[in-house]
Amino acid sequence: MTMNICAAPCSWGVDDPNNPYLPPWKQVLAEARQAGYRAIELGPYGYLPIDAEEVSEELRKNGLAIVAGTIFHDLIDPANQENVLHAVDDICRLITDPRLPKLPVHDGQKFPTPYMTIMDWGHDERDYNAGHSDRAPRLSEEAWNHFMQHLRAVCERANAYGVRPVIHPHAGSYIEFADDIERIVRDIPYDLAGLVLDTGHLYYSGMDPAAWLRKYADRLDYVHFKDVDQAVYEQVLGEHIRFFAGCGKGAMCPIGTGALDYPAIKKTLEDIGYSGYITIEQERDPRNRETSLRDVKASVDYLRSVGYSI
Repeated sequence: MTMNICAAPCSWGVDDPNNPYLPPWKQVLAEARQAGYRAIELGPYGYLPIDAEEVSEELRKNGLAIVAGTIFHDLIDPANQENVLHAVDDICRLITDPRLPKLPVHDGQKFPTPYMTIMDWGHDERDYNAGHSDRAPRLSEEAWNHFMQHLRAVCERANAYGVRPVIHPHAGSYIEFADDIERIVRDIPYDLAGLVLDTGHLYYSGMDPAAWLRKYADRLDYVHFKDVDQAVYEQVLGEHIRFFAGCGKGAMCPIGTGALDYPAIKKTLEDIGYSGYITIEQERDPRNRETSLRDVKASVDYLRSVGYSI
C-alpha cells in the first residue's frame, strides 16, 4: 500500500486556539515541510487565518496542501449551533478557494480532499472520564436526538460547499466509545457523512484499532495515526484529569514507540483496500513543541521501517 501521509497542527500542541503557548502557524507549516509532508490539516478554527490569499502563499512556499478543515466544538448545546455553522461556512469557503493547492485523488479514493473533520468537544462530564466507558455518562435518547439534529445540520452545510464531512470519534467527547460509534453509524447515513477513525483514540477508549478499521471499512473515508505510551496511559487513567492534560504528560508518543501494532494496522488497511489519506498526530502540551519536528520525523521513519510505502 502507499500511505499518503499528512500532518496536523496538534503534533505541535495546537488544540485550543486560545492557548497562549501555541507556536506561530507559519512555523508549523515550515516544520511540516522539513519533516517531508505534502499536506496538513488546518487545525482548530481560529488557528490559521481565514484568508485564502495569505494561507495559499504559505502553503505554496512550503509545498503543502490542505487535507482537512476541523470543527472541534460543542455540538450539543443549541445556543452554540449558530457559531458552529458560522465556523463551517468560514472553513469551507477557505478550503474550497481555488487559490489553495489541491491534493490528487487516488484510484479507489471515495471522495476528494479537503475533508471537514467533525468532532464534538467541551463537556467536563465526558472529558474527565476519557477512556472510562464504564463511568462516562451517556446522553438520553431525547438529548442524543437533538445532538444528531445539530450534527446533521453541520454535515449538510459542509456538503453544500462540496466538502465531504467525516465524523471523528474523540476521547473525552460524546462520540468516543464503541456504543457511541455504533449510534452514529445508525443515525448518520453514509451519503451524509463518513468516518475518520483515529488509531490512538480507538485504543485509548478501549477498542482494537485494526478491528475497528475493518469493522467500518465501508464507512471509512479518512484515517488518523497516533501511538499511545502504555505506562503514561495507565497512569493518567488512574487520575481525575482532562484528556489533554493526560496528553500533556506524554500519553501520546511517536509512532513505533507505543502500544499500537502498526504492522497489523498496515495489513488491515491493505485487506480493506484503503487508498485515502492518513494524517499523523501526536497531541502534546504546546510548551513541549520543540520536540515536534523530531517526533513527526521519527514516526515517518518507523512506518517506513515496517513496510509502509510513503
